[in-house]
Amino acid sequence: MSRSHPHPIQLRSVGSQDNQAPLPLPPAIQNPSSHSWASPHGPLSWGLCCLLALQHILVLTSLLCASHLLLLRSLSQGGLSYSPAQILASSLFSCGVSTALQTWMGSRLPLVQAPSFEFLFPALVLTSQKLPLAIQTPGNSSLMLHLCEGPGCHGLELRNSSLREVSGAVVVSGLLQGTLGLLGVPGHLFPYCGPLVLAPSLIVAGFSAHKEVALFCSAHWGLALLLILLMVICSQHLGSCQLPPCPWRPASTSSTRTHIPAFRLFSVLVPVACVWIVSDILGLSATPLELSAPTEAPWFWLPHPAEWDWPLLTPRALTTGISMALATSTSSLGCYALCGWLLHLPSPPPHACSRGLSLEGLGSVLAGLLGSPMGTASSFPNVGTVSLIQAGSRRVAYLVGLLCAGLGLSPRLAQLLTTIPLPVLGGVLGVTQAVVLSTGFSSFHLADIDSGRNVFIVGFAIFMALLLPRWLREAPVLLSTGWSSLDVLLRSLLTEPIFLAGFLGFLLENTIPGTQLERGLGQGLPSPFSAQEAWMPQKTKRKAAREYDLPFPVPNLCTRIPQPLRCLCPLPEDPGNEEGGPAEPGETTDLLPGFGEQCPRSSGELRSQ
Repeated sequence: MSRSHPHPIQLRSVGSQDNQAPLPLPPAIQNPSSHSWASPHGPLSWGLCCLLALQHILVLTSLLCASHLLLLRSLSQGGLSYSPAQILASSLFSCGVSTALQTWMGSRLPLVQAPSFEFLFPALVLTSQKLPLAIQTPGNSSLMLHLCEGPGCHGLELRNSSLREVSGAVVVSGLLQGTLGLLGVPGHLFPYCGPLVLAPSLIVAGFSAHKEVALFCSAHWGLALLLILLMVICSQHLGSCQLPPCPWRPASTSSTRTHIPAFRLFSVLVPVACVWIVSDILGLSATPLELSAPTEAPWFWLPHPAEWDWPLLTPRALTTGISMALATSTSSLGCYALCGWLLHLPSPPPHACSRGLSLEGLGSVLAGLLGSPMGTASSFPNVGTVSLIQAGSRRVAYLVGLLCAGLGLSPRLAQLLTTIPLPVLGGVLGVTQAVVLSTGFSSFHLADIDSGRNVFIVGFAIFMALLLPRWLREAPVLLSTGWSSLDVLLRSLLTEPIFLAGFLGFLLENTIPGTQLERGLGQGLPSPFSAQEAWMPQKTKRKAAREYDLPFPVPNLCTRIPQPLRCLCPLPEDPGNEEGGPAEPGETTDLLPGFGEQCPRSSGELRSQ
């Protein structure tokens, strides 16, 4: 193992302090808060991409199992007319299709799509309205699912109709989200979302899952702490260690062997594998009862609409879907900006935001029609993983989509994911959510945080976004307007911390007077990270902006689509490459950011020798 690398490395190592001579920084960017995140300078090898994709699937699994487990526990006691493994398989299939579409034609960022908590909280509100009073008490976590084989099973129709109604809300959410994207609403709003809008949203996104993380870690705190300790050691203490040259060769024609920062790159995969093995040896692995099935799931299953029944559309499902759409849109726009920042790209242009939200909506519609009670949205924990391992690639995102779709075709394989111990899932979520939280704090330096205006906006947005959901849970009398559908809408929105933080931050940021520099929008660039873009060379800006362009040959069709949908296409005046010609097909398919010349490096970056 070595901390130096005699040959140029493909992944820029960050944060090393031993035996390295940092490059001098231009005076304009000598900022102690500046970041230089790793990015491939050439296509990654297929073997390395497969391992990174498997790592992202483990993170996705933590969200998948957590959301489905908590939702199934909230339902009334009784049976299901189908196996929980089939629900997981349908959700995995939707996530795989949505991830591939998002990377290919959506935002074009390597974002993994997963069933986020923004779908779970409104779903819990909706299902709680149908429960009998006897089981609406808090702490009811001992419900047990079993397949019902006779017509006399108690709660069968209630449980099935509850899941169908949640699936209907997911379909409504996808339709509304897709409509907002097609109309270009995200692209029009995003330029007004500065650091004081994004930072509170990221901080609240990190805090919002603490209750669920504590719940899963409490199943065995020893395993959870062991996993967290290993992830911290691999990603931070051993992050700069390089393995000796290995036989993995880059996909390019170069024959240069490289040192691989394996501990940092696999700081999720290796700890999860180790703790999973330890828990199995100690006999601590157990599938949650809510996700287990007495009968074996089929090896092959082709998901299709109305497999069990069509989604149930009711007025309450409609209002729940509205709250889901608003919350997931807020969350996804934050993911776009954060992922672009981590990969040294300019903030996403309006057309990329609109396309991304449109295809996320399509993924949620597919999930709802397949019977899944969870839609698809850009995953904050997976973006946190990109920050943790400091590497991102479209090729990895494509492989994640392919593997998820493959697992969705086999409920038996999907059921294997439920054997991951709950403390492991909680530990993975805890570390990745903490990274998202830290990126929210780190973005404050882009604005004048000493300004009284900014201090009020940040404090008020964060505190109220955390207070209102807690107040609603602890209130002795539930919010009641006399119309159950409106009650569900208000309760759903008030239980969405990310939506509350984004909405309050956006409202205050754009109504309280303040200068552009004070708001972190200096240089006249209306973007959340304009200060980072200000020092980028012009050639780099142009080539970076092209990462959001549509893939060949789709741009040739933009002139033929209806005028209202032109918001999904880059504007004619958007910069191309330096020569002004179109990109070659696949030129930057596997590379993010894929710059021809590197961005200025920070003081923590290694010099390739």
